Amino acid sequence: MASQRGESLDTVKSRRKGIDKSHYLYIAVIAAVILGALVGLMFPEAGKSLKPLGDGFIKLIKMMIAPVIFCTIVLGIGSIAKAATVGKVGGLALGYFVLMSTFALAIGLVVGNLIHPGDGLKLAPYDPSKKAEVDSTVAFLLGIIPGDIPVLPTLFAAILVGFALQKMGPQGAPILKAIGHGQVLVFRILIMIMWLAPVGAFGAIAAVVGATGVQAIVSMFTLMAAFYITCALFIVIILGGLLKVVTGVNIFKLMKYLAREYLLIFSTSSSEAALPRLIAKMEHLGVSKPVVGVTVPTGYSFNLDGTAIYLTMASLFVANAMGTPLDLGAQISLLIFMIIASKGAAGVTGAGLATLAAGLQAHKPELLGGVGMIVGIDRFMSEARALTNFTGNAVATVLIGTWVKEIDGGQVNRVLSGETPFDEQTMIAGHGEAAPEQAEARPVPVNA
Repeated sequence: MASQRGESLDTVKSRRKGIDKSHYLYIAVIAAVILGALVGLMFPEAGKSLKPLGDGFIKLIKMMIAPVIFCTIVLGIGSIAKAATVGKVGGLALGYFVLMSTFALAIGLVVGNLIHPGDGLKLAPYDPSKKAEVDSTVAFLLGIIPGDIPVLPTLFAAILVGFALQKMGPQGAPILKAIGHGQVLVFRILIMIMWLAPVGAFGAIAAVVGATGVQAIVSMFTLMAAFYITCALFIVIILGGLLKVVTGVNIFKLMKYLAREYLLIFSTSSSEAALPRLIAKMEHLGVSKPVVGVTVPTGYSFNLDGTAIYLTMASLFVANAMGTPLDLGAQISLLIFMIIASKGAAGVTGAGLATLAAGLQAHKPELLGGVGMIVGIDRFMSEARALTNFTGNAVATVLIGTWVKEIDGGQVNRVLSGETPFDEQTMIAGHGEAAPEQAEARPVPVNA
């Protein structure tokens, strides 16, 4: 039996027995952050001299911003058009996803304004034209990396191209497919760049801690703690409250039902790994196959509550750390930008970081220097992002099934009470390959 990605079951099982390559990257980033902090504390001047390592990594991320934004927005607009044609379910799902993503972004802004993460660090603003205090060899190496392309014009062009391809109908399909292949290439390059994240994190953290001391470490831990708490409250109060009011289902019972998927996500830092299982479990829960086939795959690209909270809180953290906090107008425009751009951050290592850098570059380019700190703690927050995204999509599926009256309430009660446990063999037999409606509703698949 083939898996959703076209692999044999034996291949999937054998791969899961070993350690995924991304785990090595995770461990390397953690080690780099700890080592960078120690170097910055013990040898402040040496730590400051390592700043070009962080700057080089930021330039590599900047290099990929425009291609990521262009491909994902063009394909996203095409996917919205496809999902909207799947009748009432597709339109309702998209409306809900946009509303909840906007709400999650707003919550991130509110929490960020309450705790003021990064206050007092006063990091030096990023100035791409500044050449002083940089060794000639270092300047030469940094100069090899291409300059960035303006983000807002790219975003505008991508929106125009996306709608133009919609109007072309079948004639635009080959172009859309070619852009899809281009997106795969762009994300592959981005993943390659992310393997340099330990080097970038080491240099950035060492430089920041060398300049500010323990305060930098305290600020980063404050942001991480606030983010985890915000995600937990969003799941329990917002998602749980909405689920209880609309369907009568207890959020904790639903989370218990999805416990194995949570473990899988926590071990891989990506909700993408649990996609086939979520489809199978939602159908077993009593939601009709057509509703699940449209809602879950579309939600994986358009319903990213955890990523939305992360983007806004991280943006405020960087702005405060650079000593240039964003006013209300800038925060609102940043929120609108993130609503659109965050759709490209689904399941791809580094895409969230690229989206964050894109938002900062579009609003205040001088804030890009603070992204180096986020590189060091991004992986620590990835589990909370993935778990929140996954829970949001599970809740959305139950809600939409209830709204369109395509859910078996009796089956929901039996499953969540433990009377009808989920059969793993049923999932393997019935979900070896993606259903046609899943492939239709979802954009070009990307690596998790």
